[in-house]
Amino acid sequence: MKNVTIYSTPTCSYCNMAKDYMKSKGVAYTEINVATDLEKRKEMIEKTGQMGVPVIEVDGKVIVGYEESRLAELLGTK
Repeated sequence: MKNVTIYSTPTCSYCNMAKDYMKSKGVAYTEINVATDLEKRKEMIEKTGQMGVPVIEVDGKVIVGYEESRLAELLGTK
């Protein structure tokens, strides 16, 4: 089982697409709302150097933005 974290905000459509993708593939994930969790927002910025969401971390590998082909590759859900 992969360790997946999605840094997101409630109004981000790409964040919702990423979460829907995870659900459709049966992948469990931890969601972090960086709009309200300032400590986790700081953590996300330190990992990526920027504020854009979604930031998706799969077993330590970070994807900035929603890129389905890259997600499938990291998750093994092709």
